Amino acid sequence: MPLKPSNARTTLGLDASTQSLSAVLLEIDSGKTLWSRSLAYRDDPRLHGYGFEHDTLIIPPREAGEAEQPPRLFVAALDAIMADLKDSGQDVSAIAAINTSGQQHGHVYLNGDAEALFRNLRGTGSDGSLVGRLGGAFAYGGAPIWKTANTSAEAAHIRGRVGGKAAMIARTGSDMPLRFSAAAHRKVALRYPEAYAATRRIVQISSLIPAILAGDCTIPVDFGNACGTGLMNYRARAWDETVVDAAAHDLPGGPRALADKLPPIVHPLAVVGRVAGYFQEKFGFDPECRVIAGSGDNPQTKVLASGDLLSLGTSFVYMISTLEGEVDMEGAANAMYDALGRPFNFGCRTNGALTWDRLRKSHGLGAKDYAACDAALAATVPGSRLRFWHPDSESFPITVANPDVVRLDDGPADFASDYAGIVDSSLGLVYRYGMKIGASATHGDAISVCGGPSASPEIMRRIAAIWKLPAIQAGQAGAALGAAVAAAVALIPEAQTGKRDALASSLRAAIYANRATVVPETELVRRYHAPGGFLDQLEAAFEKLRSR
Repeated sequence: MPLKPSNARTTLGLDASTQSLSAVLLEIDSGKTLWSRSLAYRDDPRLHGYGFEHDTLIIPPREAGEAEQPPRLFVAALDAIMADLKDSGQDVSAIAAINTSGQQHGHVYLNGDAEALFRNLRGTGSDGSLVGRLGGAFAYGGAPIWKTANTSAEAAHIRGRVGGKAAMIARTGSDMPLRFSAAAHRKVALRYPEAYAATRRIVQISSLIPAILAGDCTIPVDFGNACGTGLMNYRARAWDETVVDAAAHDLPGGPRALADKLPPIVHPLAVVGRVAGYFQEKFGFDPECRVIAGSGDNPQTKVLASGDLLSLGTSFVYMISTLEGEVDMEGAANAMYDALGRPFNFGCRTNGALTWDRLRKSHGLGAKDYAACDAALAATVPGSRLRFWHPDSESFPITVANPDVVRLDDGPADFASDYAGIVDSSLGLVYRYGMKIGASATHGDAISVCGGPSASPEIMRRIAAIWKLPAIQAGQAGAALGAAVAAAVALIPEAQTGKRDALASSLRAAIYANRATVVPETELVRRYHAPGGFLDQLEAAFEKLRSR
C-alpha cells in the first residue's frame, strides 16, 4: 500500500507526559509530519502558578515517595497547545481525528459536578479558558503519576489478598507494582476518605484529554492503558472483581463504590466522541473530527514498531512482542497491549544509559564523552568481555545491586574493556530474559531502537547481532507520533483489519524511510549465539551472580 503526497486529511496526536504536552500533526496519505510542538510545563509562562516544583515538576510531597501533578496543569496545557496549533497556520479544519497518549498509571479524581461541566463544552460559546470552565471538576487536588513510590503497603495488601504474586500476575499480567493506579487509589482513600467519597469518576490521564475534547467525562478507557491500573484482567480485558475487592474491600463504599468510579473498557482505536463545540468555535475544528479513546505513552510508542522496540534512555525499556496471554511469571515485566491492540510485555532495566554515564565518570571521562565510548567499542571485539555493573537494584532481570564492576574475563581493568563488557551484558541480558517471555512470539522483521545511544554505530552493530535482526535507528520517535498514526488507523472501520494493518505498516515505512538500518553481521551473530558462546556464558554468570 504505497503512500503518495496529497491534500488528504490529517490526524493530531497528543502526548501528556511528565514534563510536557507534545503534539504531532500527521498527513495521512504521505506519513509526513506537518507540524509538531512540545510545550514544556516548567518553561511556558502560560503554565506557571499551578503549584508544581520547578525542578521535580510535582506538587511538593507531603511524605517521602508521594508524586502528584496538578490536574489543572493538563487542562491548561491542552488549551495552550491548541492555541499554538491555530496560530501555526495549519488547516485545523482538515484534522479528521485526535488521539492521545498519557503517562501510564497517572490518573485524576473527578467529582459529581464534572459530568455537567464537561458536557457544557459541547454547547455553543468558547468564552473563558478550559481551566476556568473545568477547574471545579476535581475531587482531589493531585494526579498521582508513575513516579509514585509511597504505596508499598497498599500494593502488598492488594497482592496478598488476591493470593500472592503468582495469582496477581495470572490475573492482571503484572505483580502489582507500587506505581500502578490501584495502589494509589487505596492510598488516597485511606489518607483522604472525604476526597475519595466525593470522587464520582477516576480517569486515567490518557483519557482525561479525550474526555475534555469530546466534552464527556464518562468516556471509556482503552484496555492498553487499563493494564497499567493493576485492576484489569489481562486476558478478559475487563475489570477483575477479585482485584477490585482486594483493593477496596475495607474502603468507604467497598468494592462496589470503586467499581462504580471506574470507566468502561474499550479497544484503543475506539471512537469515543466528536470534538466539542468549544474546540470547534475557538480553534476551528470540524464538527465531524473524531476523538479516539487514547492510550498510555508506552502503548502509543509501540505503535511505531512493527515488532520489538528497544528504548535506550535513562532506563532501558524493552517492549517485547508476545502472543496474547503471555506473561512474565517472575514479575519483572508487565503484560500490556499497544494502541493498535497488539499484546506485548514491557521490561524496564533500571541500570540504563545513566549507568553508562556513571561508568565514564568513574574512569575520569566526561559523562557525555561519547567519542571515547565509540572508540572503546571499536577497539574491543564484541562478546569478548564478560562484565556486570548494577549500581542500582535491577528490575529487568531482577537482581540486587553490586556497587563495583564485576569482571569475569582476563582483559585489563581499563575503560575500553569495562565499557564494552557492560554494554554487551546490558544488551545481552535484556535480550536473553526478554526472549524468555516472548519465546513463542514473532518479534517482527526488524527491531526499532530509539534513545541517545542509538546514534552510536558500534552499539547498533551489537544490537543487530544480539537480536539477529536488522536494527532501525528510530531516533526520538515518540508517543505523540504513535498516537497520530493510530488515529489514522482508527479512521478505517474495525471490520477492515487488513486495511488497518496495511495503513499502519505504510505509515511506519514512510516515517522510517530515511532512518539508518544496521544489518546483523554473520560473525558477530555467531560470537553471541553459538552454543557456549557469549549469551550462554552471560546467562550462566548472571544466574550465579544473583544467587549469592
